[in-house]
Amino acid sequence: MIEVGRGSISKMSARLETPVVQYAFRLGDVELPVNPMLGQTVRLEYLGAIHCCHCGRKTKTSFSQGYCYPCMTKLAQCDVCIMAPEKCHYAQGTCREPSWGEQFCMTDHVVYLANSSGIKVGITRASQLPTRWLDQGASQALPIVRVATRQQSGLVEDLFRSQVADRTNWRALLKGEAEAVDLVAVREQLFDSCGEGFKALQERFGLQAIQPLTDAEPVEIRYPVEAYPSKIASFNLDKNPVAEGTLLGIKGQYLIFDTGVINIRKYTAYQLAVHQ
Repeated sequence: MIEVGRGSISKMSARLETPVVQYAFRLGDVELPVNPMLGQTVRLEYLGAIHCCHCGRKTKTSFSQGYCYPCMTKLAQCDVCIMAPEKCHYAQGTCREPSWGEQFCMTDHVVYLANSSGIKVGITRASQLPTRWLDQGASQALPIVRVATRQQSGLVEDLFRSQVADRTNWRALLKGEAEAVDLVAVREQLFDSCGEGFKALQERFGLQAIQPLTDAEPVEIRYPVEAYPSKIASFNLDKNPVAEGTLLGIKGQYLIFDTGVINIRKYTAYQLAVHQ
């Protein structure tokens, strides 16, 4: 086999195209198309080093998907409110990095419905659509609310997840295509069942801050998958530095081999070599 690229890996780039999503490895500053590797033998080799994706420090363990421990404890992008935006503490004056928060959190966010392993509700910055859906392996997606801040998106999500799940079952995601769902009907059901809570949030933050997207249309997404595995086994590069097999598909941030699956995003900041 020939080495076709090496460097510090980060999550694959993904572009929404017809007929299928187009993927590329990101190895440092280099992008290496992955779709052309389908049906071929591919080997990923962990080279034994991890360098923090923020400061570049060598670290034995990756924290929060790619950070060293000091960065994980001090950066706003690694704080608890990133995973639970409703816990935003910017207003209390305790944000780890107020300037970062102003740039990334005090900006328009979208609450959406997605169908990957079933219906779920999620949030993302408005500028991250449709990338967020592609990273999650959603086959259908629909934006349902636009808000002015990340905290507000978390509060709306928290309201809706009383009715709809907010997590993806990754094993179900990799077993096959999700059964199609009428996302518009689900949106209307949510607005109906959560109407009082939604109105309360609008009264708290203002009608302009929290706007329902009642005219949005669902997006259909197809992934480059030739075959799904009958049994799912995951590669673990920390235990075995080589993941190798015939590449059968790409979905979300997963590579599907005939020998197992691997979540590329999990290994952000790992030094990898790609052979083909």
